[in-house]
Amino acid sequence: MATTNPRRGADGPTGYTIGEVLNQLKEDFEDITISKIRVLESEGLIYPDRTESGYRIFSDDDVDRLRFILTAQRDHYLPLKVIREQLDRLDAGEAPGQGPGPTPPPTLVPSVGDDEEELTPTQVAMQMAKAVETASSGEAALLEAPTTPVELSLREYCEATGLESGQVRALREYAIVGDPDDETAPFDADDLLTGRAARELLALGLEPRHLRMYRQFVDREVALFEQLATPLLRQRNPEARRQAGRQLEKLAGLTSRMKRSLLSRELRRYVRGA
Repeated sequence: MATTNPRRGADGPTGYTIGEVLNQLKEDFEDITISKIRVLESEGLIYPDRTESGYRIFSDDDVDRLRFILTAQRDHYLPLKVIREQLDRLDAGEAPGQGPGPTPPPTLVPSVGDDEEELTPTQVAMQMAKAVETASSGEAALLEAPTTPVELSLREYCEATGLESGQVRALREYAIVGDPDDETAPFDADDLLTGRAARELLALGLEPRHLRMYRQFVDREVALFEQLATPLLRQRNPEARRQAGRQLEKLAGLTSRMKRSLLSRELRRYVRGA
């Protein structure tokens, strides 16, 4: 049974074992594992004490810090690099910086004013979009989905992406964002990234119908990848599924590099010949 108020004792560190910490966090973070806690320690985000035998011992402050990290990953999709920067600021007694993030635990809260304004729905939607973009450019793998799905209404989605409702409807008809068969279905994190990219393309003079070719490209590429991954997925065992995931990640990375190199060459030819 966990200690209720761990402290450093005369004979060495006292507090929670890693198993007790896991039990404390499991209710709020279902995907937490001992391995994940060890990874966060190896990344230098937490610093548990050690007994003479080498066992990890966590204090209340360590548990608060873990909650901060796990909340940043789950609710705000922040990569470890960004979380580390926020923790460094908090450890130095500074504000965590601009952008989305969890509420710091009491032991990390810097001295700031109490006049913070409540965010409007539009600001919340914009912060969510920035958080998703930050996560997509960080350490998340291609097949890794957010642990907490993003769900935005049409109005919230327009506010977060800068698209007009008519543009969103057209993009949905071409199966670029949202569910083309259900106009009431919410928009998710992938829709956010696609929508913000689409807004910039439309601002350059393209129309929603022009973006349909990207949907077609993706469908053809997925069909090709399925031919290679399906035999592994049919084996119905965890290792085969992991191998299929690794294969799909590698295929996606290699084909992305190939498309970029081919496009670069053709654009250079076009500029030279113009």
